Amino acid sequence: MYLLRRHIAFAFLLLTAGFTTWGQESEDVTFELQVSKERLGVNERLRADFIMNRDGDNFVPPDFEGFRILMGPSQAISSSWINGVRSYSKTYSYTLAPLSKGTYSIGQASIIIKGKTYKTIPKKITVTDAVARPNGAPSADDIADENLHLIAEVSKTDPYLNEPISVVYKLFVSPSIVVSNFRPLDNPKYNNFWSQDIPLSRYNIEEGIYQGKPYRYVILKRVVLYPQKSGDLEIEPLALDVSLEVPTEKRDFFGGRVYTKTNKVVSAGNRTIQVKPLPTSGKPADFSGAVGDFDFEVTTTKDALNASESLQAKVVVSGTGNLKLFQLPKLTLPSALEVYEPEFNEDVKTNLSGMKGSVAEQYTVVPSYQGKYPIPSISFSFFNPEKEKYERITSREITINVLEGPKATLDTPDIVTAPKTTVQGGDQFYFIKLTPELIPKKWNTFVGTRMHLALLLGPLLTIPLFILFRRKKEAREMDVEGTRVRRANRLARKYLSTAKKALGDKESFYVAMEKALHNYLKAKLKIETSEFSKDKIRTLLSEKKVDDSASDGFISLLENCERARYSPFSQVQMEQDYQKASEVITALDKAL
Repeated sequence: MYLLRRHIAFAFLLLTAGFTTWGQESEDVTFELQVSKERLGVNERLRADFIMNRDGDNFVPPDFEGFRILMGPSQAISSSWINGVRSYSKTYSYTLAPLSKGTYSIGQASIIIKGKTYKTIPKKITVTDAVARPNGAPSADDIADENLHLIAEVSKTDPYLNEPISVVYKLFVSPSIVVSNFRPLDNPKYNNFWSQDIPLSRYNIEEGIYQGKPYRYVILKRVVLYPQKSGDLEIEPLALDVSLEVPTEKRDFFGGRVYTKTNKVVSAGNRTIQVKPLPTSGKPADFSGAVGDFDFEVTTTKDALNASESLQAKVVVSGTGNLKLFQLPKLTLPSALEVYEPEFNEDVKTNLSGMKGSVAEQYTVVPSYQGKYPIPSISFSFFNPEKEKYERITSREITINVLEGPKATLDTPDIVTAPKTTVQGGDQFYFIKLTPELIPKKWNTFVGTRMHLALLLGPLLTIPLFILFRRKKEAREMDVEGTRVRRANRLARKYLSTAKKALGDKESFYVAMEKALHNYLKAKLKIETSEFSKDKIRTLLSEKKVDDSASDGFISLLENCERARYSPFSQVQMEQDYQKASEVITALDKAL
C-alpha cells in the first residue's frame, strides 16, 4: 500500500515538473537542523545534520554544549536536474556523544548564501540513563511505545460522595504510525461507582497535543460515574489490543520508508479517586442522599371538586444531580381522603456533566366527604457540592375544597382533617330504608325449560366438535414441516422474551437475541442453522420480495450480535436493538 502511494507521489512530481521551465530553480532558501533523535541514552550517539538547499559560505556551527564531537563536520552534496528543474542539497554532519544526563540545546548554526545570513532553529535534546542497546535500530514495540498512548481523562479526582465525574478514554497516535484496528481486552468494572456509558455514534479522528508533540487522537469511551463510597476508590484500567504499522529503517525503491505490521497492548492505567464524605455539620434530619442543584414543588391538578371525583397530587424534584439515586419525600394527606399508591415518573438524561431532568411521584386522591382538606407543606433537602453546603426547599400548603357530597357530621367545620367517628343528630341514617316492601318470589318448574333442554342436549352436540378437533390434531401431527415451523416460532418468541429479561447483561442479551433471530429464520425461510450466512439470508429475503429496509435491519441485528462479543455495548444500545428486533420481525411477518 505504501509502495503504491510512493508511485503515485512520484508520478505526480514528474507530471508537475513537466510544466516548469527548463533551468528554473526554487526561489526559497532553506537552512535547517535535523537530528537523529530528540531523546537518547547517555551511552548513545547523536547525529546532527545542517542542511541547505543552496550553496553557501562561512558555515559557523553551534558550540554543542553538553556534547563531545566524535566526528565532523563532514560534507555531502547532492545535485540533480529533472525536467529542467534543479534540485540541490548540501549537508554538514556531526556525530556527537553526550557528556552527562540532562536536557541540552543545540544552538543556532549560521551560513551566508548570496550575501544573506541564514540561521537554524535550536533543538532541545534529552539525555536519559544508559540504554541496553545503544544506537541499535529500535524495534517495532519500541516505536509503538513512543508513538501510541491510551489516556483516561478524569474530570475531577476529589469529588464529594454522589457528585458526578466523567472519564473519557482517548487513544493518541503519532502521525508517524498507522493504526489499522483495535479491540478491547478488559473493560473497567467501576466498583463502588454508579456508572452510565455515554454512547458514541462514531469514532472521530481529531488533532491534539500530547506531551508537547502533535498527535491524532480518537475518543473510545465516555462514562459518567457517581461514587457510592467515600475514601480512595480505584478506577480499573481499560486495555486495548491495537493492530498498527510502524516505520522501519529500510527504504523502498523510491526512498520511501518501509512499514511493518505489529500488535501492541496498551492500557490507560489505574486512576485513584479521592472521594470526600458529605459534611455532618448542618446535615438535615430528613436528608435522603440527594447531591446536586435541585428545584422542588408539590402541585395538584384541582383545588376544588366534588366527593368521589379524583385529583392528582404530584411531588416533583428537577435539576442536575444524582436524580436516580435518592428517595422522594412522601406526601402526607388527611385521613378523610382516599389515597392510592403513587406512580413514579422519570425524565432523566445523562451526559458528561451528569444527570439532568426530573423525577416525580403522582398520587391519585379521592375525597369521600364535603369539606376543606389541607395538604401540609413538606420539605426536600439536598447537598449542593458547588456551594459545599446543605439546602432545603419547602413546598407551599395546598387546600382541597370538596364542594358536593355526603357530610361527615352535621356540624362539619371549615377545615376537616379526618372524618369524625361520632355523629350527632337524628337524621344520620336517612339513606337506610325502614320499609323494605318485599315481594314474594314465584317458583317455576325447571323441567321443560330452555335451561333444562340445553343441559340435556349440550353434551350430544359437542360430539361432532370433538371429532372435528381430533381430526385437525391428527392432521397437525402428520404435518412434520408445519410442526417444525411452529416449534421454531415458539422458540423465537421464547428467546426474544429471554433477551428482554437480560437487558443490561450484554453477553446474555445478545446470545438470546441471536438465538431468537436464528429460530425465526428457521421458521420463516425453512433453512437449517448450518445454512446461515448474511449473503444467503439476504438472497432468500430478496426472493421473498422483502423490503430492503427490513432485510438490512435484520442483517444489522445479526452483525450487532457478533460485534457484541468484543465491543462494549451500552444499556441504551441494547434497548434500541431489542426494539429494532421487534419492529424488524413484525415487518418480516407482513412480507412473509
